[in-house]
Amino acid sequence: MDELKTVHFNHPVLSGELIVPGDKSISHRAIMLGSIAKGKTEVTGFLDGEDCLRTIEMFKQLGVSIERQGKNVWIDSPGLQDWKTPTDELYAGNSGTTTRLMAGILAGAHVTSVMTGDASLSNRPMDRVTVPLREMGASISSETASELLPLRIKGTSLQAIDYQNPVGSAQVKSAILFAGLQADGTTSVREKTTSRDHTEQMFKHFGADIESVDGKVSVTGGRALTGRNVHVPGDISSAAFFMVAASMIEGSAITLLNVGLNPTRTGVLDVLKEMGASIEITNETDENGERLGTVNISHQQLKPVEISGALIPRLIDELPIIALLATQADGTTVIKDAAELRVKETDRIAAVTEALSAVGANIEATDDGMIIHGPTPLTGGTMDSYGDHRLGMMAAIASLVASGPVTIKDPACIDISYPAFFEDLERLVRHETNN
Repeated sequence: MDELKTVHFNHPVLSGELIVPGDKSISHRAIMLGSIAKGKTEVTGFLDGEDCLRTIEMFKQLGVSIERQGKNVWIDSPGLQDWKTPTDELYAGNSGTTTRLMAGILAGAHVTSVMTGDASLSNRPMDRVTVPLREMGASISSETASELLPLRIKGTSLQAIDYQNPVGSAQVKSAILFAGLQADGTTSVREKTTSRDHTEQMFKHFGADIESVDGKVSVTGGRALTGRNVHVPGDISSAAFFMVAASMIEGSAITLLNVGLNPTRTGVLDVLKEMGASIEITNETDENGERLGTVNISHQQLKPVEISGALIPRLIDELPIIALLATQADGTTVIKDAAELRVKETDRIAAVTEALSAVGANIEATDDGMIIHGPTPLTGGTMDSYGDHRLGMMAAIASLVASGPVTIKDPACIDISYPAFFEDLERLVRHETNN
């Protein structure tokens, strides 16, 4: 595993077509629903990154038959009620999605298990899911007051709740809905601002009794699910890195195929358009409840924006790369209402500010966001990924507009969501490259 990677591009221009990897959120949920449902499920376009592979391994330990060949996965499950108690701990690696959603699934699965994770994940708060799950009757224990990993979960009978989600987090909502599948009665989750709805769409696809009305999502427990085929669209969070690159670099124009366009995830497109980027969406279609299409994007002069409020949950994972984009805009960009960034894979507000400052950005951290002044020429230097895949990719994209080489600390973390990232970046770059 390389600890450092130095990247330097000589007057790059981006052009060409690319298919980005499958959506990480949808890949997780396809494996989860396919394992809960009785019968066979085939998943195509699966993201074979580390996080999603952790989800697969957990279900194998629970007795689900799963075979994978590249981006195709075949699941043959006996159904949730016939899972077996795992003989070893369930290791989630760095995947917060795996941990929080599995907590909801395991709470009613009538097996006993212990979930663990790596050092970074073991410092991320789990009380946001354990508290509502205990309200449903879940038996979950942790040795820390803040409910850090490891978590011991003893599956038991659950009761429905009506829960007001205090944070705009799809992981919290999904954990409760997964538990609600197994609970007695109708479980509801209310949100002030709608978080991504991949769980709801996947529930419908697998036959769950679920309804979404005016910020309230309700699922009635007890309905048996059956296996379904799932096609995973390309991850817009991965596509965002190339969208930003093409927007920043004069003469660039690229086409990204098979990109997921779920409205709860397209905030990055809204921001790019507001900043002046040239974007055209073509070939839109729907598969298993998810919208997808082709994104054509080219360079334009960029202007600053304010990003806040209801827009934040629709682009929470894209804010690091948007911060980089803002360094090249003509004015000051403000990001606020994004305190959720502090409990991601790392404290992304602090980490993004430090990483971009290291290569010359004029950026300030605030309690709930960042203030970025542009346009600022970026120099070369060393950017720390802090083990966060999105910061690692942000650093690589920064190298496209930096005057000197950029050295990335811990570039291997990019494998969490995009194992072929550097190869795909080089595929789009025209003119001489030195890596």
